[in-house]
Amino acid sequence: MYLYAVHDVTVPRRQTMAGASDSAAAAAAELSVDGNILVSKALARFGVSHMFGVVGIPVTSLANRAMALGIRFVAFHNEQSAGYAASAYGYLTGRPGILLTVSGPGCVHGLAGLSNAWANTWPMVMISGSCDQKDAGRGDFQELDQVEAVRPFSKLSEKVKDIREIPNCVARVLDRSVAGRPGGCYLDLPTDVLHQKISEAEAENLLVEVEKTRKPNPVPAPRSSDIESAVSLLRKAERPLIVFGKGAAYAKAEDELKKLVEITGIPFLPTPMGKGLLPDTHELAASAARSLAIGKCDVALVVGARLNWLLHFGESPKWSKDVKFILVDVSEEEIELRKPHLGIVGDAKKILQTINREVKDDPFCLGKTHPWVEAISTKAKDNGVKMEAQLAKDVVPFNFLTPMRIIRDAILAVGSPSPVIVSEGANTMDVGRSVLVQKEPRTRLDAGTWGTMGVGLGYCIAAAVASPERLVVAVEGDSGFGFSAMEVETLVRYNLPVVVIVFNNGGVYGGDRRSPEEISGPFKDDPAPTSFVPDAAYHRLIQAFGGKGYVVETPEELKSALSESFSARKPVVINVIIDPFAGSESGRLQHKN
Repeated sequence: MYLYAVHDVTVPRRQTMAGASDSAAAAAAELSVDGNILVSKALARFGVSHMFGVVGIPVTSLANRAMALGIRFVAFHNEQSAGYAASAYGYLTGRPGILLTVSGPGCVHGLAGLSNAWANTWPMVMISGSCDQKDAGRGDFQELDQVEAVRPFSKLSEKVKDIREIPNCVARVLDRSVAGRPGGCYLDLPTDVLHQKISEAEAENLLVEVEKTRKPNPVPAPRSSDIESAVSLLRKAERPLIVFGKGAAYAKAEDELKKLVEITGIPFLPTPMGKGLLPDTHELAASAARSLAIGKCDVALVVGARLNWLLHFGESPKWSKDVKFILVDVSEEEIELRKPHLGIVGDAKKILQTINREVKDDPFCLGKTHPWVEAISTKAKDNGVKMEAQLAKDVVPFNFLTPMRIIRDAILAVGSPSPVIVSEGANTMDVGRSVLVQKEPRTRLDAGTWGTMGVGLGYCIAAAVASPERLVVAVEGDSGFGFSAMEVETLVRYNLPVVVIVFNNGGVYGGDRRSPEEISGPFKDDPAPTSFVPDAAYHRLIQAFGGKGYVVETPEELKSALSESFSARKPVVINVIIDPFAGSESGRLQHKN
């Protein structure tokens, strides 16, 4: 019998061969791939570079495996903020933002982000773990029919039933999220599937086969007759207007819009997140003459914006009852819903390129002395002068205008690349929309189509991750900040260049604004539903995690805090104390309350 020495222990050869057999089995097991690894491989292989989420049973291993394969995982405190981050990341990058959640309540919390992507038409994929398939219907841990729960807010919902389905399912949800009108998709990963295993070779073959069959989703080319009709309408119009929104921003159509505006001389009006596609300071910008522009225009070319509440549904009395809309949208269903005078389905960038070529063949330009251009320009200048007169005053205790002017000037001083501005809150967002200046595309994120409060910190983190070269500045009401305030720890943990400015007026719209007849009943001594703790020390929250916090009450204090924090490019919260009676309800929506 041959003998071998192993760690100075002499064992029979027969026993050694058994050990070798065990080692071979262990090596084979190491070469196997479980569901967590295969999902991670598929995501990485198909272009995913970032994920946002909250880990726990059964997806912690999936997050770790994804990181090991080069996908950056940004861990949040709650799925709601992580979902908002994923939705905004999809908008900023044009690639689906990925949200990872646990099962049951994690999926339900994540629905906030998925529904936000649905409402804003941004590409996103929510991936949730779920219970063992064999235990479905038996009251398993965090059991929920998640596919049905997400269906109203999802373009496509996939449930993986076997590990071998993973590559196909991953590819389908990623591709569908960006196809046609972008939106959210959902991928359900049962616990048993995540624990199933196949060989490394089989996993690779599955991935290769899916790569071979993936095809880009073509966007239909516009009909030449539609382009000709659109140009003819603009050419013959006496008071044309170009309106563009975040759909045009998503399509990266800024160069084509600039060319069209400059060769035709037509005034333009951006929707809130369309701001920056052309600079707010452009001589043909009609934002400061909005009521005149939409009320008197006779032909409106609307690019990547929906005729929804943000544009008064395209109806009188805000719009002329005789206005002719040319609606450019990637969704045929949207055009059928709105029934414009002319609808053109397709990618905004490509359609504008085609319109520009058509105009170039037979050029026209309104010119600065055209009555319509002069009317818009005069009104915009008059309103701008009035606004600047109000902004020039240093009001202390602060109203909304004084600190907003100081913030505007500090942001403009940064230069290019311009900071990304995140804005939420009633008064804070409304005033900021008018005062803060956007000069570069995709540098404004706000409550959006759904008017969603609570997006602030999630959007900040998404912007910092998607555009690491830019400073991110959040201008938040204290109510909006409260939805996601704990994520300041996430800012500190990842050391992100985000400056959060909280307009602290002690409540929703301000402090206690009840009329005398509303202050009655057994709970009349309770705080008003709109009021918070006065002068709350929000700046101390980030200090608890090692970040920098400021509290400011004067122009000099605010200027100093902004200068220091912008230069440092570190996580900061600036607590701006506002007169609690300085604001009002959102002007555009007062009639609804």
